[in-house]
Amino acid sequence: MIGNLKPLGSTPSFDVRGAWNVARLWSVARPRSERNRSDLGLLSVFLGRGVILYGEGGGQVHKPSLDVSGYQAVYPGDLVLNNQQAWRGSVGVSRHPGIISPAYLVFALSDVLDPQFADYLFQSRVMVAQFVTSSKGVGDIQRDVHPPWLKNSRVPLPTLQEQIAIVRFLDYMDRRIRRYIRAKQKLINLLEEQEQAIIHRAVTHGVSATSVLKQLGSAPDCQVNAQWRVARLWQIAEIRSERSKPELPLLSVFLGRGVIPYGEGGGQVHKPSLDLSSYQVVHPGDLVLNNQQAWRGSVGVSKHHGIISPAYVVLRLSGHLHPHFANYLFQSRVMVNQFVVSSKGVGDIQRDIHVPWLRNVLAPIPPFEDQAAISAFLDREVSFISDRSVHVDRGISLLREYHTRLIADVVTGKLDVREAVAHLPDEAQELAELVEEDESEVGVDDDAIDDVDSDPEEVDA
Repeated sequence: MIGNLKPLGSTPSFDVRGAWNVARLWSVARPRSERNRSDLGLLSVFLGRGVILYGEGGGQVHKPSLDVSGYQAVYPGDLVLNNQQAWRGSVGVSRHPGIISPAYLVFALSDVLDPQFADYLFQSRVMVAQFVTSSKGVGDIQRDVHPPWLKNSRVPLPTLQEQIAIVRFLDYMDRRIRRYIRAKQKLINLLEEQEQAIIHRAVTHGVSATSVLKQLGSAPDCQVNAQWRVARLWQIAEIRSERSKPELPLLSVFLGRGVIPYGEGGGQVHKPSLDLSSYQVVHPGDLVLNNQQAWRGSVGVSKHHGIISPAYVVLRLSGHLHPHFANYLFQSRVMVNQFVVSSKGVGDIQRDIHVPWLRNVLAPIPPFEDQAAISAFLDREVSFISDRSVHVDRGISLLREYHTRLIADVVTGKLDVREAVAHLPDEAQELAELVEEDESEVGVDDDAIDDVDSDPEEVDA
């Protein structure tokens, strides 16, 4: 770390290297307003990715207007701010020519800023913190940039030579950190697959390794314990239709978590209707299916008493099913695969349960005492895997925080990377190292996989 630092203005209180120049934003960025360029392709500004081609947004950006004549031209090297989300970091320096919504702010940058360095700089917490104080609004949903306040933003200006060195270093570190994050995300996916395989095997075979098996109806490649009863869903469940209890707490069905109190959804569930009189009553032990997402596994057996959207399917289960076992069973592959063929729709976005087709769903029913043993076994196994997943996920969070802090320290000069850049491998050598790491699965915690290994034939490819 550099010891000779100076404040980057008064608000916020970031420090920069004392030898660097500091400029007001308006001295290095000129507002650009060029329109009627419908010949150019659409762009968007994506949080964490900067300025991207519109088609790379994966459907997570607003659809453009039919008339794009009012859209603003953007050229490579231009700074673009999402007017309503800049305070969250939705900014970037474009590498592409194109057009963008008139609600955005576009600036032509001075040649004292290397475009790639500027892209790192303006997305860093150093500048984003200033976009916060340059925005006005209520709450944390939408805050608009107020351009007159933006003029007070301060921009650190190392020499162009050092900017290029900073880009070289941050590009190198960015590739490494993103690679480690992908490896850890891959491990989480493997752990989830292991969990599903263990649950599937337990609810279809039991906990004995020597179970005699039989085919479950006409379902391909699905066998269950030959000593267990197989029942049609309508034999063990009936539709419940109880309403007009708006005073009960709200519930929701969350993929991977089952039935949860509405408040635990973290804002990722639909807002309830103002009139709750038509919402359905759910009792502890009831099976609830998200009508549009059951085919993905958004189902669960409730532990709570409450109400849920009238668009859901609520079933009262028979006393032959232990609720805890039923929760594992109905979220398992053996049941979710049947919810797929009991749904109709187009594509993989929304497929609605067709209730008459549910009568063809088959469920394996172990003896009641076996259900308790299976539930206890799965509680232990799932808890172990969940703990491991939480540990890996925490590692991802720490890597992201390190990445963010590293960029801030480098673009302000607190961390001098010039000597480090001189010792970085050239591109050919780095590519060879990455290929070697790909072959050796660097970044994946092999011990974690071994700890939860199960029969590989039980894991979905």
